[in-house]
Formats: sequence, C-alpha cells, structure tokens
Amino acid sequence: MGQEQSSIFPLIADPIAQFATIVLLLVAARFLARGRPTHRFLVHITFFAVLTVLLVGNNVAPWTTGTVDEDLTHRMFIGIAKATWWAGGAMVLASSVRVYLIFERKPREGRLLQDLLVAVIYLGAVLSIVAFVFDLPVRTLIATSGVFAIVLGLALQSTLNDVFSGIALNLGRPYAVGDWIEVEGGVRGQVVETNWRSTHLLSDTNDLVIVPNSALAKATLTNLTGGDSVHGSKIIVRAMPTRSPAVIEETMRTVLLSANSILKTPPPSVSITGLDGSSIEIELSFKVASLGQTGAAKNEIFDLVYRHTKAAGIQLSAPSNALAEPHFSDTTSKHPGTPWRLLTSIPLFSALTEDEMEAVANRMKRLTFKKDVVIAPQDASMTSLMIIRSGVVVIENDNGAGRTELTRLAPGDLFGERGVLMGAPEPAAMRALTLVVVYEISKDHLASVMHDRPALVEELSQLLAKRVETEEHLRADNESASGVRPVSLAARIRHLFSVPTH
Repeated sequence: MGQEQSSIFPLIADPIAQFATIVLLLVAARFLARGRPTHRFLVHITFFAVLTVLLVGNNVAPWTTGTVDEDLTHRMFIGIAKATWWAGGAMVLASSVRVYLIFERKPREGRLLQDLLVAVIYLGAVLSIVAFVFDLPVRTLIATSGVFAIVLGLALQSTLNDVFSGIALNLGRPYAVGDWIEVEGGVRGQVVETNWRSTHLLSDTNDLVIVPNSALAKATLTNLTGGDSVHGSKIIVRAMPTRSPAVIEETMRTVLLSANSILKTPPPSVSITGLDGSSIEIELSFKVASLGQTGAAKNEIFDLVYRHTKAAGIQLSAPSNALAEPHFSDTTSKHPGTPWRLLTSIPLFSALTEDEMEAVANRMKRLTFKKDVVIAPQDASMTSLMIIRSGVVVIENDNGAGRTELTRLAPGDLFGERGVLMGAPEPAAMRALTLVVVYEISKDHLASVMHDRPALVEELSQLLAKRVETEEHLRADNESASGVRPVSLAARIRHLFSVPTH
C-alpha cells in the first residue's frame, strides 16, 4: 500500500500530468456548456487562471522567451503549455466579447464587430506564440508576408470592399437590426442580419433580400423606422377639373375622415399639388401605427376615394401620359336616379333583377342629417335599413366611462340591419360625423323583396354576422353578444320574415 502511494504522489505532482488533467477537464466542461455562452465564459476564465498558476508555480513565464536547460520532454511540455496559455487567454477575451454583446441584447447587429475583434484577438495570440514559443522574429515574418498580403488583397478586392464597407456601416450605424430601410433603386425591407459581406433584408412579401455592404455604403438609404413605430405615408390622386379645387379638397378630407386604419392623431392632411386643364392633383398624407399597416391603409383609402368621389360626382382623371381617355359603358343611362345608382354600387343587391331593383329604388326615401346629429341612439331598435349616399357616420359605444369609437362608415355602407333583421337594439349609437345623406329602405319593403328573392337572406345574414363580429372585437369592454345571438342568423331572418327556404 505504501509502495502504491509512493508511486501515485509523484505522478500527481508531475507538471505534465497536471497539465494533461486540466486540458481534459476543459474539453469536458466545454462539452457540458454547449449553447450557454455565459457558462463557457466561466469555464475559460477558470481554465486560464488554473493554467497560469500551474505555469508560474513551475517557474515558467509564458510571456518570455527564456529557455530552461532541461531534457527534450520538458522543453516540448513548456512549448505546448505556453501555446495553450496564449490560446486560453485568447478564448477568454473572445468569450468576453460574445458575452458582452449578449448582455447588451445585440448579438445580431454586433456580429460583424464581434468577428473583427475575435479575429484580432486570435491573430495576436498566434503572433505571441510565434514570438514567445518558437522564438522567431515577428517583425521579419510580417515583412516577409507583406508581398503575399498585397497579392491576396488584390485577389479579394471585392470581398474586402464589402468587409470594410460593413465596418463603416457598423461604426456609422445608419440602421440596426429590426429597422425598416429603403435602398436607392426601390429595394425595401426589414434588417434581419448584418455580417462580413452583406446585409439581409426581409421584404414586404417575406422574401429575403441580400444586399452587399459595398452597395449599401454607396447608395442613398432611407431609414423608415423612427423613434417610435408610427409611420407616415401618402398617396396621390388625380381628379378631372369638373369641380372646384375647394370642393375636391373637402371631399378628400372626408375620405381621410372615414378611414379606420389610419391614426386620427396627428391628423391627416390634404394638399393640392397641381392644377392644369386636364386634372387636379391632390396629395393625401396620413400616419399608421406601424409600417406593416401601410399597405392595408392605402388599400382602404383608395377604396374610399372611389366611393366618395362617385358620391360627390367627381371624376377621376386619366394618367398624364394616357393617349386616350378610357370609355366606360353607362349602365345608369336608363335609370339615372340616385337611388338606382346607389343600389347598383352595392354587391348586396346584385342578385336582384332590373325590375326588382327599380321597384326598390322607387320606394327608397332620402334623409339628410347635419353634422353631429345622432341618427340612431344606443339601444334603439331601427325599423329601416340605411344606405349612406354621402358623408361619414361614426359608430360609438357608451359604456358609462365615456364614448368609445368602434368604426366609421362611408358611402355605400349600410347600417340598421340588426334592428331590421332581428328586432334587436343597436349596441352603439350612430352619429353623423359630417353632413350625411342616406337612403332608407323600410322593413316592410325589404320583407317583400326577400319573399321575391330568398337568396337575399343569405347575403343579409352574412352582413349582419360580419358587423356583429367587428363590433364585438372593437368594443372596449370586450363584451360578447354570442350568448344571445341565434345559432343561424339566416334561419332567424327567414322565421321573422316568413321567407321560404327555397
């Protein structure tokens, strides 16, 4: 037993055995710390500290070139240990850079800077090993490799251009990961990654666009992401000069007033930007809550422009470079009245025949409401279906703590279907936001139409279901009327109006 201990203790005290043990422990610890940069950083620090104590305790200074007159085995051990010490120091510094970027929560935008720093750290470690382990003149080595570096630089000129452009962009920081940018030439997208050679953008269509850093450094960039998520946009509308610019401007203000997808504060604006004998050019400027909502907002405003200009009798102008004015067939020449034109513009009544539509139009009643007049109070049960001819109607809910705006209606929209079709009270008040003209279809008249055209029941039930769903989604108190809503709206409407199923 004493002989075994006498053979083990010298082995434990042997510097070579200690060094081998430390290296094995490092490999095992790195394996266990995979995917956890902080833990790996602590492993590197511990390894570097223990190795430093081991070398200094054995009178080995890794930062010197002094040699010890020992046998070949110990000289090899000292060289390997010194090289490992410098590599361990480089690992500690590289891990420090990565951990710092993680703590700063900027691991992606700092990737290029991280790679550069890590490359400099490991290059310094290699040169230190060459100088202090192999005892070679570093200056001579650098001078000798200068020619090779020049040749390599010429061969990689394009790549180096991208690299140094990426460094300049990271230092100047014209954008960061998560920002939306627009590059000269029409390329637009959200920055998702920056690396040595390129910047990756995710476009509106969810396509990955890779732009070389050198191209970004030379191009004109527009950072679409400001201090907050609010984004401004604009559209250009051209109208024929058949009405005065003041009338057209007021119509466009009504367009923006009726839009639900744009911000009300700051208020949108309308500007007349051009006037000639063929057209009046109008610019509509507005803001949305985020850049991703711009497309939906523009689609809504284009639709509202069409509806409001049609209601106001304003004709949109052809493009300035158009060779000939397009010809549209006049479907209203036989029935030029406003009720007829209003019915033909609503898909809900598209199933009616010409005679049925004419009968409905002849019995529609025109009503006018001044600005801020309550058309229908909350909890009132309406007995007529209202179709907006012109103006804007706002639907507001009063929950006791104040009025909450649910949505806004524009020309061509309908309201009152809940009371007419189900006999239910309106959950919100209808108020005229501007001067409003509506056409009224009475409940009795609508019943006779549905008896002649049962397919209209399905359309009305879908309209009512969509309106109920929208109101429940937008109400501030999130109250749901699903408990009192019938299982089948179409079946309920048929029952109330005694409409046959076939």
